[in-house]
Amino acid sequence: MAGRKSDPATKQVCCPVEATLRVVGGRWKVLVLHHLFDGSMRFGELSRALKGISARTLTKQLRELEADGVLARKVHQQIPPMVEYSITAKGKELRPVLMAMHAWGERHGSS
Repeated sequence: MAGRKSDPATKQVCCPVEATLRVVGGRWKVLVLHHLFDGSMRFGELSRALKGISARTLTKQLRELEADGVLARKVHQQIPPMVEYSITAKGKELRPVLMAMHAWGERHGSS
């Protein structure tokens, strides 16, 4: 697990851990994924589930997760339009990572 550097000019990531953190890093992305592992949700449902997140921040996080291929966005053609977010197959591969984080937090989170 030697430390490797990324090249800021090309935004290439040289370390697998850094690649993972680029996708799930930050306060909200892991929590968004956590809620979506239970099934697809609409924007408003996610917003209510994630207490303290602004609509702007949630939108940004959802767009980044979608761009990374771990979330899918489906727009239902109705009035008013309804948008649902769900985990892709690629995103489902993150479940064991998040479950390990959950288990670690249960063991060490109160210290």
